Amino acid sequence: MNAADRAERVPKQDRSRATRQRLLEAAVACLAARGWAGSTVSVVAEHAGVSRGAAQHHFPTREDLFTAAVEYVAEERSVALRALFPEGTAADDRRAVVAALVDLYTGPLFRAALHLWVAASNEEQLRGRVTELEARVGRESHRIAVDLLGADEARPGARETVQGLLDMARGLGLANLLTDDGARRERVVEQWARLLDEALGADRTDRSKLPALKGKKTIAGEAKSRKRS
Repeated sequence: MNAADRAERVPKQDRSRATRQRLLEAAVACLAARGWAGSTVSVVAEHAGVSRGAAQHHFPTREDLFTAAVEYVAEERSVALRALFPEGTAADDRRAVVAALVDLYTGPLFRAALHLWVAASNEEQLRGRVTELEARVGRESHRIAVDLLGADEARPGARETVQGLLDMARGLGLANLLTDDGARRERVVEQWARLLDEALGADRTDRSKLPALKGKKTIAGEAKSRKRS
């Protein structure tokens, strides 16, 4: 390949990545707004400003598109959550961590994921993929929560407490689908921050003894590892 060919190929690769990202973001937006029945490949392609053919080039099936979309946005949210709390600072304010985790379940990503879960419960070809995706997302969310809360899982009940927090946040997300009760969420967040201090220790775990997120598999990384095995 000569220099001219390489110069031409790079922009094409960039355009391809940009098109793929637009499709993923459009798929989540459509799924959150229209549900599974109203979110066809054609609808997503139109929302993304690309042709149906271009969409099918990146994602041959509807199931490919929507499972990849939820996985992509979940990964982006995980990165954003870590960025909110630079290493060494999160455990000093557990209330802020609880609030940030609750926010993960009250936005369009959770709404989109919920539609995908409901569709998977009725469609056999989708069920296995969504079940696997949910397991990966759940493990990554738990790892992030443990690290940000400064939790020592060797402490009796610590693991169950963190998982209870995530289950509570998911429940608030479900309630938020019908009514936006921000005031009640604030009170619940405050109470959970106090419960976490009692259960995990108000004296904050020494973070140097905790496994750092650096080097741990992300959701996308775990998926790639499974494909290689």
